[in-house]
Amino acid sequence: MPLHPSPLRILGNGARLDVKEAEAALVEHYPRLVRLAYLTLPPSLGRHRRVLAAHAVVQRALYGGAPTAPGQGEGTVPAPRTAGSAGHGGGPQAPAYAGVRLRVVRSALAYDSRPRWWPARVPPPATLRPSMPVVRGLRLFPRAGGIEEFTLDRVVAEVTGPARAALGLLLLESLSEDSTRTLLGEAGAAAPADAVRVAGEIAGSDHDRVRTLLRSPEFDPCTVQTRPSDLLRRRNRRRAGTAAVALFAVAGGLALDAATGPGHSGPPAVAPRATPVVGALDPVALARTPAGQWADTSRVDFSAWAPRGGRTDDEALLARALGAWARPPAGAAVTRAPGTPDVPPAQSPRLLFAGDLGGEAVVLFHDGGVRVVRYAEPRSRGGVPELDFARVDDADVTTAAAVVVSRSGGAARFLLAPWIAESATRDLLTPDSPARPLDVDEDGVTAAVSGPAGGGGCGSWPVMQLRSSERIVEKHAFLVTDLGDLSPVHLTHTPKPGSGAPARQPREATGTDALVGWARTACSLQGLRGSGVRAVNHWQFAEQSLPGIRAGASWVCTRADTWRGQGRVLVQFVPPATSATAPAEVVADRRNTALCSRFGQHVVAATRWRSPTGAWYVLAAGSRAATGIQVAGSVRGASKGRTLAVPAPRDAVFRASARLRGGGTMQSVR
Repeated sequence: MPLHPSPLRILGNGARLDVKEAEAALVEHYPRLVRLAYLTLPPSLGRHRRVLAAHAVVQRALYGGAPTAPGQGEGTVPAPRTAGSAGHGGGPQAPAYAGVRLRVVRSALAYDSRPRWWPARVPPPATLRPSMPVVRGLRLFPRAGGIEEFTLDRVVAEVTGPARAALGLLLLESLSEDSTRTLLGEAGAAAPADAVRVAGEIAGSDHDRVRTLLRSPEFDPCTVQTRPSDLLRRRNRRRAGTAAVALFAVAGGLALDAATGPGHSGPPAVAPRATPVVGALDPVALARTPAGQWADTSRVDFSAWAPRGGRTDDEALLARALGAWARPPAGAAVTRAPGTPDVPPAQSPRLLFAGDLGGEAVVLFHDGGVRVVRYAEPRSRGGVPELDFARVDDADVTTAAAVVVSRSGGAARFLLAPWIAESATRDLLTPDSPARPLDVDEDGVTAAVSGPAGGGGCGSWPVMQLRSSERIVEKHAFLVTDLGDLSPVHLTHTPKPGSGAPARQPREATGTDALVGWARTACSLQGLRGSGVRAVNHWQFAEQSLPGIRAGASWVCTRADTWRGQGRVLVQFVPPATSATAPAEVVADRRNTALCSRFGQHVVAATRWRSPTGAWYVLAAGSRAATGIQVAGSVRGASKGRTLAVPAPRDAVFRASARLRGGGTMQSVR
C-alpha cells in the first residue's frame, strides 16, 4: 500500500501544514496509531480483517488531502510547534500527529457506518464498507492474551465504535475527556459525550490495569501470528470448480446431441447421475473424537466429545442430516439462536450423536468452532424434519456440559458431556429441598427434565445440578437451566459484601446462600428465553436496613451474558417477605452493557418503597466502591454510606447518584 503524498496541503482557509511532517509523524508513531485503529474498528470484521483494516486505515491517513489538526476552525493556522514537535513529525502532541490521529479515528469509525439508504438495524455488507488489503492463503491475527484480555475484548465488542475510540483515546493516547469529546465530534461521531461516558464505565476506577490490558499483544495488530486459511475449503472449492466445468461440458454435449440427433421423443441416451457427495457433506469424512480424549486434553469443550448413539455408522441418516444442513428441504422447521449463522458447513463437522429417541432419529454436529447443529427427522412417514442452530464458541467445562437432544410436552432430554460424573435435578424455588438423582442411559442421554412453566407462570424453576469427573477437576458441581436454546444456561453466584469472599468473583450457585438468593430472583429468567444466553450471574451487591422496621432488604444485579458477547442486566430490589420465593422487584433493565461484569464493577440503583405503616420512601444503594449516595429531583437527600432512605411522596420523581472511592461519580442504572 504505497503512499504518494504531495509536498504541501491546504488546511482550512489558507492554513498550511507540510504533509512531510504528517508522514513523518505517521511513520514514527505507526504502532500506536494501528493499535488505536484496531481497537476502534468493529469486531464483526473478525480478527484477520481487523488487522488488515487497521493497517489500511493508518497507511491511507494522508490520502485525499492533508491531515487537519483537531480544533482548527476556518481561517486559523495550526498551533505553534513545541520543542517536542520539532523534527520528523514531532511527538504525540504535535499538530501533524494530531491531524493524522484524527483522520485515523474518522476512517476507522467509517467501518461502522452505513449509507443513508441502508435499512436501520441491518449491518451493511462488506462491499459497502471501506476497502482493505487482500491476503490470500494466510490468516493474520494478534497473539492471544489471558482471560483478562479475552474478557475485556468481549466487553469492548458490546459497545459502539465511538465508545471504543473513546476508550483508546482516553487510555492509549492519554487525552482528557474534553479533548476526547472534541476529537470524536470532529471525526463525525454522533454522540461523543455518551461515547466518553461508556468508555469511562469500561475503564472503571483502575485505569492503569485496563490501559495495560489494551497495550498487551491481544490488541496489537503489529505483532501478529500467521496461519494458513482453510485448506480443506480451498481444496473443496477447486474440486467444486472442476466438477462445475465438467458438468457444463457434459450438459453442453447432451444439448448438442439432442439438437442434432434423429429424434427428441425417446429416452435420453445417458441416464442422469447423482451428484457425488464430497468434502464437508461427506458422512465418511465426519470428524470423530476418540473415546476418552476428554480426560487427556487441556481443551475441555465440544471438541472432546466422542460420537455416541446407536446410529453413528448409519451413513444414509448422516448424509440426510448433512444434506438438510446444506439445503433444508421444503417445509423443514428451522430455528436458530440469535446471532447464529445457519450457513452450510465450511469443513467436515464433528459428529456428537446419532440415534433414535422416541419417534425421532436425531443427529448432533459441532462445526469445530461456532455452532452446534441438531437434525431430527420423524421415524414415521409424512413428518417434517427439524434443524436447530445454536452458538457455542469458546464453550468450556460448564457451558459445553449438555445439549438438548429432544423436546416433548414441556420437557427436554439432554445429552451430557462425557466428563459429567453425576447428574441431578432440583427446583430453584425450593432451596431447602435436596437434589434428586437424574437417570442417564449408556449413551449419556438423560431422562426427561421438566422445563420452567411457560405463559408467565412461575410455580417452579427446574435446574440440573451436574458434577464433573475428578479426572479433570475435583469436586466441581454446577447448575444449568433450560431457556429454550440447544445449550442450557450456566447459573453462577457472586457472594454479598462482607461475606469474606473476594470482590466480584462469581462462583458456582450450589451453596446455601446462592440457592436462597436465586429463589427470590429465578422467575426473572422468564424474560431471557430464546435469546441465546450463555450464563447468568446473581450478584447481591448491597444490603440495606429499612426505616421503621427491623428487617432488611437486599439489592441484586442479575447479569445475562449471551454467546454473541452482548450482555443484559436486571437490577432487582429484594424486600423482606413472608415467602422465601416471593419474586423480587425489577427496578432497572439495561441491554448491551458492561454493568455488573468484570469491566463494569460499579452499580447504583434506586426505587420507591412503602413501609408497613404506609409511609413512602426513596431507597438507593451502591456497590462496594460507593462512599456516598445522593438523590435529586422532587425529593432530595444524601448519605455518607452505601445506602440511603429518604421520605418521599408516592409519585416522587428522582435521580440517584453515588460518589466512588478514588474519585468520580456514577448515575443510578435505569
